[in-house]
Amino acid sequence: MKIPVLWLRYRRIFFVLMFLVALLGIVQWADLRQDFSLAYLRQALSANRWTGLAAFVLLFTLGNLVQVPGWLFLASAVLVLGKLGGGLATYVAACISCAITFLAVRWVGGDAVQRMDSPLASKWLAQLHLHPIRNVLLLRTVFQTLAALNYALAMSGIGFRKYMVATLLGLPLPIAIYCLLFDYIAKIANLG
Repeated sequence: MKIPVLWLRYRRIFFVLMFLVALLGIVQWADLRQDFSLAYLRQALSANRWTGLAAFVLLFTLGNLVQVPGWLFLASAVLVLGKLGGGLATYVAACISCAITFLAVRWVGGDAVQRMDSPLASKWLAQLHLHPIRNVLLLRTVFQTLAALNYALAMSGIGFRKYMVATLLGLPLPIAIYCLLFDYIAKIANLG
């Protein structure tokens, strides 16, 4: 009798894990792994601004879904578009990516974290739901577009509007800091 209850409680998390495995399989099968490299992203952005930006947004979104670090995209954008243009392109791509990741994971996983029988998860969710915009804004500022954070927030039961408001407000500061850092590194290394 316990197994069906556990299955009912955790099946959505299992489905999210299978979703991630399927996405990773598609990336591997389609041989897209090399597209998640600094060299490829720089080349794509340099070749044609509009198609390069579209590819950048699509790869950022797919990369976020399959756990590719966002700094890779930011670094390539800063190297090609400069700190202001690269920062703006990354901000737009990051917001779109976070929205799509939230909606996809919410569709597959529902509010699975809320349904967990865990004191730690319950405590975390209670704090999150007490002040959702403030808490997601702080999480965004510290962890930016960390895929695990996006997955957890999507399954936390928080509303999409509050999630996006906090995401839109929480990303500019860390993106600006990283833009300055990558621009400085590029100048020192003579990459820009």
